[in-house]
Amino acid sequence: MHSDNFDLSHYLRRINYTGPVAADTATLHALMRHQLFAVPFENLDVQAGKVVSLVPEHICDKVLRHDRGGYCYEVNGLFAMALAALGIPYRFIAARPMFYPVRRPKTHMALIAEVDGRQWLCDLGFGSYGIRAPLALDRLDLDIQQDFDSFRLSRDAQGEYLLQAKVEGEWANQYGFDLSPQEWIDFVPANYLNSTHPDAIFVQKLLVVQHRPDGRMILLGDVLKTITGASIEKLQLTPDDVNQVLASRFNLPAM
Repeated sequence: MHSDNFDLSHYLRRINYTGPVAADTATLHALMRHQLFAVPFENLDVQAGKVVSLVPEHICDKVLRHDRGGYCYEVNGLFAMALAALGIPYRFIAARPMFYPVRRPKTHMALIAEVDGRQWLCDLGFGSYGIRAPLALDRLDLDIQQDFDSFRLSRDAQGEYLLQAKVEGEWANQYGFDLSPQEWIDFVPANYLNSTHPDAIFVQKLLVVQHRPDGRMILLGDVLKTITGASIEKLQLTPDDVNQVLASRFNLPAM
């Protein structure tokens, strides 16, 4: 993944990272965590009636120069640019979201990075119950704690991986994937679907998620949910409140 206007030092400032960088496991974990906590998952462009641009230079301009966020293709695409700049091998993968009531196509995009002889699932764009750090593909059928969340990765006889998250005490399927490498252009149809189809959650409602070390804030439509550890607070908002929350809580422009 390459963009003519990507600058690693600018990226590191955007994600508030001042530590050492190298093509190693420690850097992979540090960059994913810092980007997750600095760059929100958001669909403001879709809510404004726009088809999200997958032009790499547009993604850099949006996230690095205008302090915006984005959904999976944008935030994971930006992360791929950082990995490329550091010389960390990776591949894009297509994943099938499994939280819908009916079977969906593989419209989600994530990354598999390879460092220090291991493969890691990296994903900064799955919203509420996305992983919070790289997940090793060789750690199967284990309850893996990341901060206050628990995840589990399993694999079936056909080689398909399944990511689950513990939601209200029960394991819930999040998405399935295999390791077939995808080209960037392969996500253009899925991006168009997520930007325009009336059944897509991004078209139906405003969705902003900001992960934090102690929890996450989720703005879904006109409801703000603040999760801190095991504590959940919900707040019903007016249209004016929504714009104020976008600015004060997420550092994003008004609708």
